[in-house]
Amino acid sequence: MAQVTLRRLVKEYDDATPAVRGIDLDILDKEFVVLVGPSGCGKTTTLRMIAGLEDITDGEILIGGDVVNDVPPKDRDIAMVFQNYALYPHMTVHENMSFGLRLKKLPKDEIARRVAAVAGILGIRELLDRKPKQLSGGQRQRVAMGRAIVRNPKVFLFDEPLSNLDAKLRVHMRTEIKKVHQKVRTTTIYVTHDQVEAMTLADRVVVMNAGLIEQVGAPNDLYHFPATLFVAGFIGSPAMNITGCALEETAGALRVRLNGEVSFPVPAERTARYRAYAGNDRLLFGLRPEHLTEMRPHTLANQCPFQVTPEVTEPMGMETLVFFSVNGTEMCARANPAANTQPGVRTQLLADLNHMHLIDEGSGRVL
Repeated sequence: MAQVTLRRLVKEYDDATPAVRGIDLDILDKEFVVLVGPSGCGKTTTLRMIAGLEDITDGEILIGGDVVNDVPPKDRDIAMVFQNYALYPHMTVHENMSFGLRLKKLPKDEIARRVAAVAGILGIRELLDRKPKQLSGGQRQRVAMGRAIVRNPKVFLFDEPLSNLDAKLRVHMRTEIKKVHQKVRTTTIYVTHDQVEAMTLADRVVVMNAGLIEQVGAPNDLYHFPATLFVAGFIGSPAMNITGCALEETAGALRVRLNGEVSFPVPAERTARYRAYAGNDRLLFGLRPEHLTEMRPHTLANQCPFQVTPEVTEPMGMETLVFFSVNGTEMCARANPAANTQPGVRTQLLADLNHMHLIDEGSGRVL
């Protein structure tokens, strides 16, 4: 078993700056978990503490049920893939991939067998005699992954491995990494600041902010059911629309008012949940861009039309992003290109309130 467990993990630097502030996390055997968050949130520091490259201030790290706080990195049976590949320039691909096995003095035929098998998985058999300078960025990243896989470790650690690649290659390598994990079912912890990478790769996503864990869950759960204002705004591209609002009650029914001319009826099934917050003037209204669309011939329950004046439109081919302001806040809708929405021309959009969120601005909690 290669379960990784963090208990009250703390990291403070010499000036008492807290980088990680007492986090708890259980990563299951063979699970692919992604730590995601903005720069400075503590995700890379957490990964480096798991690897043993960073001393911990307090708490415990367990790998396979054993506390490894004082175990040197080389004895933790983990393999790490770095952002900068960290390949030896004077060695061939085969020599780079086999380096760790040769240090362990494994038999030559066993080394050759492992390297050949992993090279086949990664599609780099024809590159084994080349040196790193003869490879593209994507090929170098495959070699770095191969060097980790051949060791057959308990845990793989990835530290923003795709950051140096161009956009198209990053998309391709995301797919390759997911394929490799499906073939080589090893516990994997992956760090990135890119929430699209997190959503597409992970079994579970850990959203970090300011040294703390904001929420842990499956990608779809975080997207559709964010627990906090930070998660709601961080997960999703374009980001969720979030603006101030007032919750009003009239004759037992609730309406959420964004400004003097835009207000929506709260779906009846949410009335009981939200009623206690009627009159609260510190609420935020959240709705994702795909739930703000052009008008359609047939509307469903809780889909409400409203008028806006688009300020900017961005044709994307399969959709058009429409930007407008409500309550002084820029918002974004996803419209069908056939709707022909034009900047400066008053138009009607449709809000799907089945997917609305109300957020307590003071606590940052999604209600």
